[in-house]
Amino acid sequence: MSSVVSDMQGARSAHMKVKRMLPPVVRGLLWALIGFLIVNTLVSEVFDRMPYHPYVTRPSVTLGWVAAVIGWLLGVGAWEGFMKPYFGGTADWVVPNDWRKYFMYSIDHKVIGMQYIFSSLGGFLIAGFAAMLMRLELMKDHMWIFNNPGAYLSTVGIHGTVMMFSVGTVALIGGFGNYIVPLMIGANSTAYPRMSGISQWLVPAGIATVVLSPILGQWTTGWRGYEPLAGQDPAGIVFYYLGVFALTTSSLMVSINLTATILFKRAPGLTWNRIPMYAWGMLTVSLLNLIWLPEIQMTFLMGLLSAIIPLPYFSQLGSPLTYMEMFWLFGHPEVYIIVVPAFALWQELLPVMGQKSLFARQWGIIGLVFVMILSGLVWAHHMFTNMRNSQMLPFSFFTEMISIPTGFSFLVAIGTMWKSNLRLNTPTLFILMSLFNFLIGGVTGVLLADPVVNLQAHDTFFVIAHFHYTIIGGMVFSWFAAFYYWLPKFSGRMYNEFWGKIGAIWVFIGFNGVFFQLFLLGLKGMNRWVPVYPSYLQPMNFEISLFGFLLGLGFVFNFLHIAWMWHKGPVVGNNPWHSKTLEWQTSSPPANTNFDPIPQVIGSFYDYSDSKLAVATPYSDKKS
Repeated sequence: MSSVVSDMQGARSAHMKVKRMLPPVVRGLLWALIGFLIVNTLVSEVFDRMPYHPYVTRPSVTLGWVAAVIGWLLGVGAWEGFMKPYFGGTADWVVPNDWRKYFMYSIDHKVIGMQYIFSSLGGFLIAGFAAMLMRLELMKDHMWIFNNPGAYLSTVGIHGTVMMFSVGTVALIGGFGNYIVPLMIGANSTAYPRMSGISQWLVPAGIATVVLSPILGQWTTGWRGYEPLAGQDPAGIVFYYLGVFALTTSSLMVSINLTATILFKRAPGLTWNRIPMYAWGMLTVSLLNLIWLPEIQMTFLMGLLSAIIPLPYFSQLGSPLTYMEMFWLFGHPEVYIIVVPAFALWQELLPVMGQKSLFARQWGIIGLVFVMILSGLVWAHHMFTNMRNSQMLPFSFFTEMISIPTGFSFLVAIGTMWKSNLRLNTPTLFILMSLFNFLIGGVTGVLLADPVVNLQAHDTFFVIAHFHYTIIGGMVFSWFAAFYYWLPKFSGRMYNEFWGKIGAIWVFIGFNGVFFQLFLLGLKGMNRWVPVYPSYLQPMNFEISLFGFLLGLGFVFNFLHIAWMWHKGPVVGNNPWHSKTLEWQTSSPPANTNFDPIPQVIGSFYDYSDSKLAVATPYSDKKS
């Protein structure tokens, strides 16, 4: 890494002589447009010329998209920062030390982490807006916002796809993982900073591709892209596959980088039994990504080939149920990819807020690892309606079994809080809310693992409620806890405790007002995927939509509060929480060089029986 740093530092002086014509993001957009026009024209008008063909065909738009993404990545800085040095050229690329660094290629893990956070936040707001449109439509029992069911289903698909692949999989891993993990393990960089600098820019490309998919035609499969249903859709499904491919590629690159960073970049003395819990969570979820993301990418690639060539993988000439099998083989581990970081956050924050040693730390780690192992054995409970009774029992068994290692995370959290002096501040509130919400999601998950219940509740709003209690209730609430907890680290400033608690209570009421009622709505017979429903369900849908708007405003309120306090909040010390983990033993916000010198770890980060620090080398606040 030192060579990389020196290369880039050397590049700074060289780059001072370079006059860039356009800002990197603008240049990336321009190069993307040029790349798309050239390749799309060559394919549709030269190589694959057919009489009366439109200018944009499925093959041409696919290859044009590939050229556009390459142009986008090179334009934002990968050309000067990655490609030219790779071929022996000079890395004439400099990153200014102001707001512009967040809009260009960078190798600083803190900048990349922030870029991931901003990208996932943008995805959250876009997908949240789509959710508001859906709830607006469902306030009445007939169509009145959307012109046709296809438009509604496309909105449902955009909401789910962007939420799952650019927020759930990215926010706590690409965002906080990139920023916090190197600091937590006493490193000055990640293992592959140049690759990491590229991977982040696939996220906005993927989000834009999915959001623009209706331009090519409506698609009706939701976030799952189900074949052979997708084979009947217009060309919009092509952009679904391409957008998700970009987003999952980004997550795969993040996972490779974080795994290598935790394995090889730890500070001296940071043995396996001293690794912080959040870093353990990132390692576990990165391994999950390395196992399952290539599998789902291959599935999407087969779906894409079926759409553009076409190949009969999933038609009646192939195997129509194979896509469903392959999708859920990834789809249920995806849930744990999203919530394992939340489990780790519970165990990371509660000892600090209670100033009490972490209870049964080894069982917390064992729980994370066994969730990872068992997650690949539960997929088929999504397909109980498509299998024989004799096949249901083993998958029902393994699905219910996974509640045991999940329970370890609860027991560690409860044991840590027991008889502690817990500070009931905003991060703690969000963690407690996450515990409560995930408990409801977990209990209803055990119910859905039972074939008798599953066959009754299948594809109803009961499943939607369970799913959102798990994902939003577990992960998103922990995401906000992380925002408030690490805000002093990011900015050197503290949030307002009163408004922070108001924001937490606001979204908790809005969230439960929506999703608890969805359980009841599902039991009354409300099906998923339908904008038109029986009139007796209309009053409850109307009320749920009102709570939905309240929830959406609550999320916006919290983001605005965090953004305002980031710039105007009161200045605090380097370690306002009196935490022992390494990220708090350096300056807040960190300098360009995290640690100078690299610290020596000599004790446990979670032992609060005395006031001794776990590091032997005090940090030097030397600016680089």
